[in-house]
Amino acid sequence: MANTSSAKKATRKMLRRTEINKSRRSQFKSQVRKVEEALAAGDKAAARSALAAAEPVLVRHAQKGVVHKKTAARKVSRLAARIKTMA
Repeated sequence: MANTSSAKKATRKMLRRTEINKSRRSQFKSQVRKVEEALAAGDKAAARSALAAAEPVLVRHAQKGVVHKKTAARKVSRLAARIKTMA
């Protein structure tokens, strides 16, 4: 248990940030899943629109430090490549 007041405050801040990051990580995964579901359904138009909605969210979460910058870039790149190869 923290003893100093600054350590107690740091603990409170950490708990608040953890809750926010959990929500953001869930949103990140949901956006990726929406694109993947559209890909699985074979709907290229829906997949494009889902990716257009997901990309800014993924980049924003990378900027906030929820996921690594290169992880977000890799996800966007791979999803875009999968959409591009659709017949």
